Amino acid sequence: MSKQITYLILILCLLAAPTGCTPAPDAPAQDSATPAEDTVEEESVPTDPPPPTETSIAEETDTEETDPEDASPDDQTESSPAMALTSPAFNEGESIPLKFSCDGEEISPELDWFGLPDGTISLTLIFDDPDAPGGTWVHWVLFNIPADSPGLSEGISGVGMDGQNSWSQTGYGGPCPPGGTHRYLFKLYALDTALNLETGATKAALESAMEGHILVESELMGTYSR
Repeated sequence: MSKQITYLILILCLLAAPTGCTPAPDAPAQDSATPAEDTVEEESVPTDPPPPTETSIAEETDTEETDPEDASPDDQTESSPAMALTSPAFNEGESIPLKFSCDGEEISPELDWFGLPDGTISLTLIFDDPDAPGGTWVHWVLFNIPADSPGLSEGISGVGMDGQNSWSQTGYGGPCPPGGTHRYLFKLYALDTALNLETGATKAALESAMEGHILVESELMGTYSR
């Protein structure tokens, strides 16, 4: 009877998985030392930034843009005044009326100016034609005009000192081109000094004497055709 049971057990073992009846191997002996645990990489935990210190607050404040209204006068750059030269007879770039030319009455037009800078002592006016065939032709030179003068009235004389024009004369000479259309420039200079020149001084002498003394200048351009 025991044999039959044995055979039955063997048959059942054959039908089962090959390892089903195989005795489990002895577990390996453990070292006396504690087994090494799996290394787990620690994740960085963000920390709150430290509270701002007085130094950092001061540095941040220094980098902020300064309000122009809060800036001290020494830090502000004063812009130069915009001196303007105008005439009621014509606007910038327009034709100069016949009245003021050599074909008309040949009197000087009214000129007005404003915006003289502080420190202006005298004014100089030069009127010339840069389109003349032989080079710039000087029509009028007037210097040492008083700084408190608001302008020049039409046909004025006796204000300031007259320089020499290209006709080797003093006083105003009107536009008188040989032909075509020419540009005529009225140039006004605000100076920080009075010029130590005699009546009849040339344009070149004026330009040399004005060097280093021009505070600001303005220009009015008109045209004339023949």
